[in-house]
Amino acid sequence: MFYGGSKRSISGHPAGPYRAVNSQEKLVSWLHPGVDTLDKMFEYAAARFPQRDCVGTREVLSEEDEIQPNGKVFKKVILGNYIWLSYEEAYQAAKCFGSGLASLNQKPQCNIAIFCETRAEWLLAAQACFMYNFPLVTLYATLGPMAIAHGLNETGVTHIITSKDLLQNRLKAILCDVPRLKYIILVDSKPTSFPDIPRGITVYNMDAVKEKGSKPDNSQPQSTDIAVIMYTSGSTGIPKGVMISHGNILAGVTGMAERIPNLNETDTYIGYLPLAHVLELSAELVCISHGCRIGYSSPQTLADQSTKIKKGSKGDTSVLKPTLMAAVPEIMDRIYKNVMTKVEEMSRFQKTLFVLAYNYKMEQISRGYSTPLCDSLVFKRVRTLLGGNTRLLLCGGAPLSAATQRFMNICLCCSVGQGYGLTETCGAGTISEMWDYSTGRVGAPLVCSEITLKDWVEGGYHSTDKPNPRGEILIGGPNVAMGYYKHQGNNHGDFFVDDRGQRWFCTGDIGEFDPDGCLKIIDRKKDLVKLQAGEYVSLGKVEAVLKNCPLVDNICAYANSDQSYVISFVVPDHKQLTVLAEQLRVNGSWEEICNNPQMEKEVLRIITEAAISAKLERFEIPKKIRLSAEPWTPETGLVTDAFKLKRKELKTHYQEDIERMYGGK
Repeated sequence: MFYGGSKRSISGHPAGPYRAVNSQEKLVSWLHPGVDTLDKMFEYAAARFPQRDCVGTREVLSEEDEIQPNGKVFKKVILGNYIWLSYEEAYQAAKCFGSGLASLNQKPQCNIAIFCETRAEWLLAAQACFMYNFPLVTLYATLGPMAIAHGLNETGVTHIITSKDLLQNRLKAILCDVPRLKYIILVDSKPTSFPDIPRGITVYNMDAVKEKGSKPDNSQPQSTDIAVIMYTSGSTGIPKGVMISHGNILAGVTGMAERIPNLNETDTYIGYLPLAHVLELSAELVCISHGCRIGYSSPQTLADQSTKIKKGSKGDTSVLKPTLMAAVPEIMDRIYKNVMTKVEEMSRFQKTLFVLAYNYKMEQISRGYSTPLCDSLVFKRVRTLLGGNTRLLLCGGAPLSAATQRFMNICLCCSVGQGYGLTETCGAGTISEMWDYSTGRVGAPLVCSEITLKDWVEGGYHSTDKPNPRGEILIGGPNVAMGYYKHQGNNHGDFFVDDRGQRWFCTGDIGEFDPDGCLKIIDRKKDLVKLQAGEYVSLGKVEAVLKNCPLVDNICAYANSDQSYVISFVVPDHKQLTVLAEQLRVNGSWEEICNNPQMEKEVLRIITEAAISAKLERFEIPKKIRLSAEPWTPETGLVTDAFKLKRKELKTHYQEDIERMYGGK
């Protein structure tokens, strides 16, 4: 039996490097011998599963505007069934598109950009670029105009693949700032003329480009060629492009696939996270390499209750019934809060039954038993939120709170694999074993990577710490990217090659290895602030603890080094705060409730209680808070696409409040 939770330090030193037990001798780089580039992987899948469904998109039956009680207009859609392309059809479509791009003067090893929502065409366009050796520059659909122009200019692209909506709403405004751009290819099928496009730029749609494609190709990529230049969402400063080779992605995909039990062509994956994010791209490539089918969705149409789904019609999970799903904690937390709110509304008897079943199952799971009766009687309804067939949720992007993870295991009756990786390591690093129900851990190293802990003296972390070694996490292996695009200066601090020729990346995250070989992320170098009296506060730790408080939807802790206490900005949970306001007899609009000093005081009291029971130190507990009436979304620029906090932007945004909370100092 392969006992994957375990790892060993191959040097015998507590700092590592640590490897998975089944890759002690050599790290793994690919799934099949000779399949060492992404185009070969797709070709292999198309030859092996030609008739199986590959990518699917729901038919839009109708769209309508629904006027809300407050006068706002929401777009609602009614969607039909999924329409599928087989592996053979998908492969041919990508081949024609790539050849069409070549006939529009796109040259091998010259960058091409994709700026598009997650959909089947994104993946097909990417596969076309992999085949023809066009390095693909990916940009998040929610980046600001300056960041988009920066990415396009830095990489010198002449061709961009985008959608009608994004061209109209995001790109059009900056076309004049990107002088080298010559071709815009729209993934939408309807050709629409765009009158006010600057001179010298031609707009095509995807089908027209495919029709041009008939040239034989002769530019096979090598494993070391760049497949993707992925711009990170940049929680600090301007986004940097990470250069990822074919070999890097394949190694990462191989490592991830090995942790998914019985992954095969009968699995269905639902794709809805940004494909410009390494977690989603890797997960979809894992599926392609094993002949699974991928049905596309979006956060607005995911479930029956989602914002764009018309009441009474079906969300994507209900129609697709996926077996696999990737998620970021933000979305998991949302599902968790939805269900818990419904539990609160239950009758006393139902509620008691739910709590009893929950606690009973938690105990059984910890002993390694299953609970079929509880599952079918109590949790079946919760399970149908995601379609009812989910067997595995892969969670990454940020730490998942213990409460949410436990809830997923229990109520959704499926394994939650918590992963840890970065764009710079192709999303691969560690993934927890499916049978590991412990919380707060991200698992053992994947078979493609090794991990070393480097002492961080300033923060007080050492590999010789007792009971467990601690330090900055360094990831090494064939999945470590080639560096930052045109930022060679940055590469020396972050990337290095050791005397064995192995590439390493310094993550800036602080980890601890448990005795069974699982990694815990316990801190981040950049989140450490020293208070006036010399105590160190980890802002990330404070946030992780307080996010578990039901009143808190999101939170950003802040501390100034010349002050003696921590303050926080809190986006409150709408429902919970409204209930609290009624109890305190505070009336008014949402803004007025959030700005009410009495509410602020009461929320601070509740948060303080939560902090004390979670054993935060006295100096870590926020002394003052500010309730924010507006949620933080990637559109507002206060969080990244993966919903990580942008501390600098939040600080600027709340500057006046900071001064007020620190007594005008």
